[in-house]
Amino acid sequence: MGRGTIIGGRYELDPTSRRSGGMGEVWFGYDKRLDRQIAIKFIKADRFPDGRRDEELARRFVRESRITARLEHPGVPTIYDCGPHGDDLYMVMQLVRGCSVETLLDETEVPVAWAVAIAAQVCSVLAVAHASSLVHRDLKPGNLMLCPDGTVKVLDFGIAAALASADTTNLTRTGEVLGTPAYMAPEQAMAGTAGPRSDLYSLGVILDEMLAGTNQFAAPTPLASMRNHTDVTPRPLRARRQDVPEGLERLVLRLLAKTPEERPVSADAVYERLLDFCRELPPFPGYVDLDTSHPARMYATVLGRISSPRADNRRPAHPVRPARIRRAAGLAQIERGDIERARKEADLLKAEARFGQAADLLAELVGPAAGSFGSTSSAVVDLRIELAEALFLGGDYRRAAPEFQRLAADVARVEGPDNNLALRCRLMEAGCHAAIGETSLALSQLRRLLADERRFGAGEERILELRRQIGMVELDAGNKGRAKRLLGELLPDLERRYGPYHQSAGEVRAILQGLADR
Repeated sequence: MGRGTIIGGRYELDPTSRRSGGMGEVWFGYDKRLDRQIAIKFIKADRFPDGRRDEELARRFVRESRITARLEHPGVPTIYDCGPHGDDLYMVMQLVRGCSVETLLDETEVPVAWAVAIAAQVCSVLAVAHASSLVHRDLKPGNLMLCPDGTVKVLDFGIAAALASADTTNLTRTGEVLGTPAYMAPEQAMAGTAGPRSDLYSLGVILDEMLAGTNQFAAPTPLASMRNHTDVTPRPLRARRQDVPEGLERLVLRLLAKTPEERPVSADAVYERLLDFCRELPPFPGYVDLDTSHPARMYATVLGRISSPRADNRRPAHPVRPARIRRAAGLAQIERGDIERARKEADLLKAEARFGQAADLLAELVGPAAGSFGSTSSAVVDLRIELAEALFLGGDYRRAAPEFQRLAADVARVEGPDNNLALRCRLMEAGCHAAIGETSLALSQLRRLLADERRFGAGEERILELRRQIGMVELDAGNKGRAKRLLGELLPDLERRYGPYHQSAGEVRAILQGLADR
């Protein structure tokens, strides 16, 4: 692509602006239709098998772009558009001006308060992202921009997630682990799996580097860096920079814990703790402009004066449904035709990967339909299944999990606990919990499900797949020993059932080899 290249019929590339990145390249450009400057991210074509367009990857890319676009946070660049261009995929986004933390580290020593302020702002972004079931997977200094008004932008949300395998196995189709080795959580380095606490680990590496000036896990080769994350005990900060508060040192060491469950529980918790260390920010000349009245700081000054709400006045964790939905459940009977029309409309939305809209449409109808026909009638159960699946496909795992849980319980009560749909819903619920980093809960549910499937006489294929999933979640949780034992016991059974060259056998063999190399 060069001078005069037009993308999507409206985005003109600046031929001097090309920047390479780990997942592709970024260009600056101009939106001719809306008369504004933009940035365009492309995913490299050589990420696709045989250099050809990968349709499944394209669908995941569009899905993740839409999830990213729903992240309404000032610390996330606005997504304007996405689509294909030849064999490439592109995402059009807000052009962010500022200095990357990577450049910051090359040029100056970062004041303690500003290092903490940058990390706290990143936590604010992660809290919103994780609540939307989106994990960054590739946090690093090059993906963080410090703007002249002092705000921080987190870049490249969804790009690594879009390239990740749908079944969360550890390898891409080219055999490469996703992420940047120098900032990669141990569970990513071992198996390529990542949850919310993986992002917190990467943030801990970045914060440690901002404070100490060097990345203590970096090594001459990617494999050596990954081994440092899995095997090397992190060094305390105060041995490398004396003005670091002791409490901050302890927090960073918790972020750098080898297993996810030893790290802080959430980005919200880390944010609250970081605030103690950046109550007053000193001047940062050359990077933060204090001479200009920036709108972001004007807004923040006012909002900072809002009193903290009392615990009993806080908003519920999940939004209350609009009043019209609550009233609908008490109206006169609805017709089955209303359900069919809604399902057809939802199918059209899902065909366009508009899963969020499809879920909202179905959710509005579930209450009235249950009131009219009963929550366990076949028509309403089918409607509830479509709702849960739309939430899952849209990445809204926190809403999908209780939907699958209620479905499993209702179907088991009517049809019996050995009903295939009830068992499948239990599996999907566990998958939702694993996707949002609740690995202990996911593991307990998967183990109970495995015991029940065996008791009910399930086929060998289902038993083998459940065993594989349990091993992968153990690995995701940082339980290397248990994962190695479970997957080691599984491999010969996979080879006996499917042959040594089956995809599942190959994936498990590659994971075991990776564990043996570390």
